[in-house]
Amino acid sequence: QVQLVESGGGLVQPGGSLRLSCAVSGRRFGFNIMGWYRQAPGKERELVAGSTSGGSTNYANSVKGRFTISRDNAKNTVYLQMNNLKPEDTAVYYCSGGRFTYDYWGQGTQVTVSS
Repeated sequence: QVQLVESGGGLVQPGGSLRLSCAVSGRRFGFNIMGWYRQAPGKERELVAGSTSGGSTNYANSVKGRFTISRDNAKNTVYLQMNNLKPEDTAVYYCSGGRFTYDYWGQGTQVTVSS
C-alpha cells in the first residue's frame, strides 16, 4: 500500500514562505518522477514543480524563481519550498509520483495566501 502524505500547508501573508513536505511510505523503490500539483477553485489542476530521480527539475512559469522542489531519497520525502508567495498561489497542493506518469497521489494540503 503506497501512501503519500503532504504537510506544511497553511495561511501565509503575501511575500511569505512555506515549505511543503510529502512523505512516501509503502514502497521499497523510489519513484522516477515526483512532483507537486495544485488546484485552485474553478481552475484545472496544474503541475507546478516536477523532479526526476536523477535530479532534473521543471517548474511552471508562474512559480519559476520562487518555488524549489527537492528530494531526500534516504528519507523518501519530497519538498516544495515556496517563497515570495502571492494570492494567486492559493490552492490545494498535491504531492504525486510514479514511474512514467503521476499515478500516485496524496490527499492534498491547503495553502492560502492572504493578507
